Amino acid sequence: MTDRRSELAAALREVNGRIARACEAAGRGADEVSLVAVTKTYPASDVVLLAGLGVTDVGENRDQEAAPKAAEVRAAGAAPRWHFIGQLQRNKARSVAAYADVVESVDSVRLAEALARAAQGRAAPLEILIQVSIDGDPARGGVSGDDLWRVSDSITAADSLRLGGVMAVAPVDWAPDRAFEQLRGVSEQLAKAHSGATAISAGMSGDLEAAVRHGATHVRIGTSLLGMRNLLR
Repeated sequence: MTDRRSELAAALREVNGRIARACEAAGRGADEVSLVAVTKTYPASDVVLLAGLGVTDVGENRDQEAAPKAAEVRAAGAAPRWHFIGQLQRNKARSVAAYADVVESVDSVRLAEALARAAQGRAAPLEILIQVSIDGDPARGGVSGDDLWRVSDSITAADSLRLGGVMAVAPVDWAPDRAFEQLRGVSEQLAKAHSGATAISAGMSGDLEAAVRHGATHVRIGTSLLGMRNLLR
């Protein structure tokens, strides 16, 4: 465990350094960008160690892994903010709303409505980021065109939800700068209609610098922080 903590501490210093340098290059303050540690396939013990190192936000993309992991982390005395970042089926809405603080992958009115029902009775509204499709490919999920307004209206109509902003993944065949510039334009449109919806979740281990250049407020980092994933876990 001591060795793993040292590994994570060294990787965290490197990632935070990358974020700080990217912010400096973009003329932004380092405190404008939050790190979301993507801990999918990694054990709850890694989340507990990261929390002890000062990481406040963690991301998961599969409810069947995230729900028990969140419970184990809570039992260990750590309390990070949980971001659900994967495609979400409506029948998992109640489970996710029980532990997540943020759902970053809402791309339909029906999913927003399911989360609104599931989040009723929470101490605080469930924060929602609308997943934006950069290239219009339905296989990756995300809204495009006027669906942005239909989904945002359904979120803001629900007392149990709070619209935080947007999220996207850069398509593999797009230059990251092109993708994140487009996302920033969508974010600016949304923020004009909904003043509090200013979050932009964009950028991963390979393209965080481009995301920061184009206004990302959250970067989702897995491999650079936790190492190569063991898909057999």
